[in-house]
Amino acid sequence: MDKNDWLFEITPKNKLLDFNFKEIWAYRDLLILFVKRDVITLYKQTILGPLWYLIQPLFTSIIFTIVFNKIANIPTNGVPPFLFNLAGITAWSYFKDCLIATSDTFKKNEAIFGKVYFPRIIMPMSIIVSNLLKFGIQLVVFFLFYGYYVFQVVPINLSLNLLYLPILIISMGMMGLGLGMIISSMVTKYRDLTFLVSFGVQLLMYLSAVVYPIELMREKMNEYAWVVEYNPMTTIIVTFRNIVLNTNTVSIVEIGSMLAISFILFIFGMLVFNKTEKSFIDTI
Repeated sequence: MDKNDWLFEITPKNKLLDFNFKEIWAYRDLLILFVKRDVITLYKQTILGPLWYLIQPLFTSIIFTIVFNKIANIPTNGVPPFLFNLAGITAWSYFKDCLIATSDTFKKNEAIFGKVYFPRIIMPMSIIVSNLLKFGIQLVVFFLFYGYYVFQVVPINLSLNLLYLPILIISMGMMGLGLGMIISSMVTKYRDLTFLVSFGVQLLMYLSAVVYPIELMREKMNEYAWVVEYNPMTTIIVTFRNIVLNTNTVSIVEIGSMLAISFILFIFGMLVFNKTEKSFIDTI
């Protein structure tokens, strides 16, 4: 039979920019199923269950307040130290959880990836959405404590800057997803990256102004302040605090730049992820 007489020809996708969003949308029911699985099974056999969503940031904020603000006497620019730390930890936890969970996608799901076909990117996207639900719960808790401090006549107040919050959340999600997909693709060949990510994320937290105001870094170590200032997560953490605590002017330019950087990381992550998924089963 001549090749031109064939009805179908099955070949690998060789296009560089082959995102296939239409196929991802067609598998949206599977995305929802994975989200439900992540939310329900994570704490299914635990005593406290979803309360861990609240316990982790609250206890971390208490410890940070005692160590960094009471003992080390780090200032918080007039904001109650506990609220200052809770804001930083709430934003940081969403990015951290997205990055760590997506950075091991191929290794954790090699069994199901080797048996059935579906767009592989559905798996890391489900992690981003399920962590978004967790972040939403933690954000509600933050505003409950915020209301408590307002009731105590602490000089803090909300503003229309809250309208920028969805844009910032999208930036955090895309940045975590993009970096996670890049690292996950590299983990298929370099298993050591799994340990490096866990260790590196802990160090990155201290370079992202989570537990101190950026002004303190400029004052104490001005010659090294650029390391913190040029860290994209620093801009996100500082902007998040400015939005929810109204401590400073919110820069539309910075929000736009963070959204652009996050989108570029997301697109690049998809390129690397899509390329790796075609041959990862041979190297995993």
